[in-house]
Amino acid sequence: MPNGAQALIRTLVNSGIRVCFTNPGTSEMHFVAALDSAPEMRAVLCLFEGVATGAADGYARMTGTPAATLLHLGCGLGNGLANLHNARKGKVPVLNIVGDHATYHVPYDAQLQSDIETVARNVSPEFVWTSQVTSELCRDAVAAVKAACSWPGQVATLILPADVSWGEGGVAEPAPVIEPPAAADDATVQAVAEAIRAGGRSAFLLGGTALHEESLLAAARIAAACGVKVYAETFPTRMQRGAGLPAVERIAYLAEMAQIQLKEIDTLILVDAKAPVSFFAYPGKKSYLPHDGCKVLTLSTPAQCAAGSLVKLAAALEANSATPALSPASRPGRPRGKKLTAEKVCKAVGHLLPENAIIIDEAISSGLMLSKFTAGAPRHDLITLTGGAIGQGLPNAIGTAIACPDRPVIALIGDGSSMYTIQSLWTIARERLNVTAIIFNNASYSVLNVELERVGAEEIGPKARAQLDLHGPVLKFAQIADGMGVRSTRVTTPDELTSALQGALARPGPHLIEAMVPPALTGLKLKLLPHLLGSLDRVPLPVARMLKRKIAP
Repeated sequence: MPNGAQALIRTLVNSGIRVCFTNPGTSEMHFVAALDSAPEMRAVLCLFEGVATGAADGYARMTGTPAATLLHLGCGLGNGLANLHNARKGKVPVLNIVGDHATYHVPYDAQLQSDIETVARNVSPEFVWTSQVTSELCRDAVAAVKAACSWPGQVATLILPADVSWGEGGVAEPAPVIEPPAAADDATVQAVAEAIRAGGRSAFLLGGTALHEESLLAAARIAAACGVKVYAETFPTRMQRGAGLPAVERIAYLAEMAQIQLKEIDTLILVDAKAPVSFFAYPGKKSYLPHDGCKVLTLSTPAQCAAGSLVKLAAALEANSATPALSPASRPGRPRGKKLTAEKVCKAVGHLLPENAIIIDEAISSGLMLSKFTAGAPRHDLITLTGGAIGQGLPNAIGTAIACPDRPVIALIGDGSSMYTIQSLWTIARERLNVTAIIFNNASYSVLNVELERVGAEEIGPKARAQLDLHGPVLKFAQIADGMGVRSTRVTTPDELTSALQGALARPGPHLIEAMVPPALTGLKLKLLPHLLGSLDRVPLPVARMLKRKIAP
């Protein structure tokens, strides 16, 4: 009979899991050895656990099915928590296999002994389980897979003691049965329809799978027939967009701008989304962003089918024959001038974006203009920083490229963010993935300089400023990438950037472009921003909206 690890891997394959992102240690060696018993399972080595977990997140965002991670004890799981947090917030299915000491070794409190279950529950609150017996391991695995895949997706963590892994008597199990999600019930659909018919200004807030094509088109038909505004959540898990799809405005990151977007909305209808709140608390400002008179209704929860719910609502409103407003095909021109800026990088992406690309946006403040310049580009998918824990972008690029090997992946990454998981470049090179990473090197945690001004911190001196500055020495990302086997170049002008991006897209494979740009907000602009934001609710609404579009389209 197979040992526990062999039977476990066979059970995972039976359940449709085809990729395992690994960072193993001694306790996982039997699982590592068993990988060769399953040719259907691809094993991808990552040099840091946060890369493995972020890659599994990116893979699942594009396939809708989980990848596995293989992590070493509580410390390894802890190293991967940030990107598991992002996966949890994005409702993404991920299955963690976390090795542990042999059951009989636990009482000795060896150096790497820790409470793995407690570590796991922060990101895997619905399913954490430690297997105790080899003969029951695969039943435990099926339960973990079912938890990860049940709607909405979630992170499930199965803890695998070494003796359970090496023990004889493993019995592979078939795939679990996963029930498809139901649409909203008739009563809910009718209540939302009546609210729209009642008049006033209504708006959808779409999140999760409501930002996929079928849902977007249904929402756009309702918008065309009934005058409903359509918004997207600030940080979508996966948003389909581009020419031929409805253009959907995202709720702004800055709370003051989000309140301007919602100011005249009488009824906000949630579809696989939650009511918007401020990312952080700020002195004297509201955390809950809909205004006091706004009625908030839920059409479908994350556990329900967003597309089915919107289609039912469109039928109830007799909107199925309405013509949805779609983005026309359009591209910005080639960026010009001698000075390279973050805005010009975003313009170049829109100018050259290939058909069916995947954009991963962790550009932070440098990506403010990305949506504007890619709205009419060829159809593409957009992946964003769902949980706010930086270091997601490069690992997501690994997972998306493995999930969709026929699609080009363009990852836009801030310099500070990239250093959290820079080890991703090695895996991108090793696996020969079709990823072009653009790192905005502005030598600053630019977004934190904005936040420093917004929170009203007083007496900002040189020691405080130094904590948000990446000068001395300035990082050299092209050299770092070369050292990890990724073809790279540093660019300082718009022409250099455009030529480098053209070359990378014409030659599929790993590429890194280091874009030397100034921070998007500096000097007087940075000083004035808090005052401008504070004045938005006092100026005429058309003026406030114009200012919002100027800063963050």
